[in-house]
Amino acid sequence: MSPPHSHSHSEAGSAGHHHAAAAPHPSQSPPWSILRMTVAARLGVALVMSAMLWAFVLTAMR
Repeated sequence: MSPPHSHSHSEAGSAGHHHAAAAPHPSQSPPWSILRMTVAARLGVALVMSAMLWAFVLTAMR
């Protein structure tokens, strides 16, 4: 049986958070954002999604 050990994050040299407790995590930009899409692209995505959902509904009703 292994000896008891601590799981606390206050140990020196522990791998984990490498910033101060009061400092927030740095922001990361998302790989894509609907807010950055043009209006035409948003409408295109909406039409494709709508067609897929209608196909699903009509298939389920068969």
